[in-house]
Amino acid sequence: MATRIPMKAALAAVFVCAATAGTASAAIDDLERNSDQARERIERVSESLGQNRAALDAAQEKSAAAAARESEIGSLIANGAERSAELDARVTASEESLAQSRKRLRRAERLLADRLVAMYMAGTPDTVDLALGASDFGDLVAQREYLDSIQDADERLAERVRAVRDEFEDRTTDLTLAKSRVDAHNAELASAQAGISAARAAAESTAADLAAVNESRAAEIESLKSDINSWQKQIEKAEAAPPPEAEEQVEQQLGGPYSIPTYIVMCESGGDYSALNPSSGAGGAYQIMPETWEAYGGEGLPHEASKAEQDRIAALIYADSGTSPWVCG
Repeated sequence: MATRIPMKAALAAVFVCAATAGTASAAIDDLERNSDQARERIERVSESLGQNRAALDAAQEKSAAAAARESEIGSLIANGAERSAELDARVTASEESLAQSRKRLRRAERLLADRLVAMYMAGTPDTVDLALGASDFGDLVAQREYLDSIQDADERLAERVRAVRDEFEDRTTDLTLAKSRVDAHNAELASAQAGISAARAAAESTAADLAAVNESRAAEIESLKSDINSWQKQIEKAEAAPPPEAEEQVEQQLGGPYSIPTYIVMCESGGDYSALNPSSGAGGAYQIMPETWEAYGGEGLPHEASKAEQDRIAALIYADSGTSPWVCG
């Protein structure tokens, strides 16, 4: 039969190296050795648990820092959005004022154009006409100054309207540029926030994984402690009982009685009647090869048969060949 890794973790090392089958002293020695190995395992797991605790604390701190930074950037984005809305309102107001200024400019330009046409049609009085029409020199000067004032007023009006238009155009351009910069900054903040959110999620995931590992290792330690306590009670009970009774007690605790020596069964399968070696095909508590199983009248596969049927065929094999068919024999 092919040697197979024991299936029951709690008794994996029991009786693997037993020199004498079924003796109480060998069982006690193996239980003590198993307890010692479990204690060593507790020490290793405890050390690993301490290291993971430090890593867990670091991951949780990183997650908390990322969450705080994410909240801070969220506030900045909210402020930036408020600033952008304010600038947008100012741009809209400036554009409306600019549109009104353009209307005034166009109206003033039309009035000037109409005035020029009227002056062209009526003819612009020159100095001779003014001199001939003036009653005296003072009247001539007054009429000349009046015409100059009208012309200057028209020019100042046109220049003022153009200046107002230019002022609003510049202001609108500046506000639009400022809003673009605020929007670009908000986009950068949003991108940074997304990166921090991803980092926070990763840190939280790492912390959760570490917490799960720590919980699993803490549970493993408790399980090992429970096993040690159970084995210690078995040792005390076996030491207090007469040798034949001790052997029977150990065999019952390991799932027996078996048709062959218990230590062979423990070595082959750990006492698991459903065990299967995928590489060799050997199955059941006795790890019987399918062809051997069939040769002794077994039906189906060994690991799928009942305990009674596996015990029966193993007894036949043992009666014919002793322990030689088993690697652990």
